[in-house]
Amino acid sequence: MNLFGTLRAPRELLFGAGQRHALGTVAPKLGQRALVVTDARLAADADLRALVGQLEAANLAVLVDSSTLPDVPVESAVSSADNARNFQPDLVIGIGGGSCLDMAKCVALLLAHGGRPQQYYGEHTVPGPVLPLIAIPTTAGTGSEVTPVAVLSDAERSLKVGISSPYLIPTVSICDPELTLSCPPGLTAIAGADALTHALEAFSAIRREPVPGIAQQRVFVGKNALSDQFALSAIELLWQGLEAACKDGADRAAREKVMLGATLAGLAFGVAGTAAAHAIQYPVGALTHTAHGLGVACLMPYVMTWNAPAIEPELAQIAAAAGLKGPGEVVPALAALFARIGIPAPLRDLGLAEERIDGVAEQSCGIPRLIQNNPRPLNAQEMRNLVAAAHGGDRASLT
Repeated sequence: MNLFGTLRAPRELLFGAGQRHALGTVAPKLGQRALVVTDARLAADADLRALVGQLEAANLAVLVDSSTLPDVPVESAVSSADNARNFQPDLVIGIGGGSCLDMAKCVALLLAHGGRPQQYYGEHTVPGPVLPLIAIPTTAGTGSEVTPVAVLSDAERSLKVGISSPYLIPTVSICDPELTLSCPPGLTAIAGADALTHALEAFSAIRREPVPGIAQQRVFVGKNALSDQFALSAIELLWQGLEAACKDGADRAAREKVMLGATLAGLAFGVAGTAAAHAIQYPVGALTHTAHGLGVACLMPYVMTWNAPAIEPELAQIAAAAGLKGPGEVVPALAALFARIGIPAPLRDLGLAEERIDGVAEQSCGIPRLIQNNPRPLNAQEMRNLVAAAHGGDRASLT
């Protein structure tokens, strides 16, 4: 008997058009003083005002914090938690894109345990449950509504950093694809490509020996029988829906596929983890100030080309899920899909200077939780070659 699987997920997950209207029923079961974490743009949106109205109609006290900034600077999370303490919330509700949800997670953590985010960097550093948390995504990409991860930007380190703990998984997630209908094509493309990258890296991650206790020792255990099911379903949905959603934002069927695909991808990588594409994107993003989803999607065809000898069975399954004829078509088809929705092909198009290649490679190798999750090992020189190939748009050099 060789099957091993593990799953971590919200206590309740609601998916479907109109499900946001359940908030007024869900929230009172978790608390009576709700801190709503969002950003300045969404705070003025009619949908958010309606959600706040549901809470008030259910007799909850509500404080709206619209201070979320892109990439969640560490100090902004500290300020948000400090400003909320006098209100004494017993429930946090994150509404928005990945940054809003990550901000909500971090604030729920700081309100419960105090201190500063730096104390919780890494895996399994959160000492216990955080405040009850409801996540309502308005984009389809990061999967933060179901993952154990909050990503912040740390100016002192000039890098994004992660807090990874099962305690950060939202108590309830409400995924309503109608909230993504107004998402512009560029953001739809970047977020959806991020989700597809999550699914691909989770499905092709290393498979570790399932020693008893592995899921307690590691947040990210590598690919397994349960994460594979979510990842493959996500790949199929995103391959079917992403381009259509980018071309016609009013295509409700496509929007549903993309949001469900993003959520399933989050369930997959929330236990399996991601790998080299994410490791390389962190320093690239810090240097170029480009969106995370843009960077990982740009990198993914190169990483998959490098990994191909180690993932031949997975490539065959990905081909079947994507409706392709065989495993050899996967990487070219992925690159073509990303090109059609506006994802740059080489890293140089993100603004990465050639003289930065060595530094990016070195920093990427310094993120062991991601590099060790890659199915094909990468030493320092191999990482340098991979980054150089991605910079120059030369996949052939990796075969």
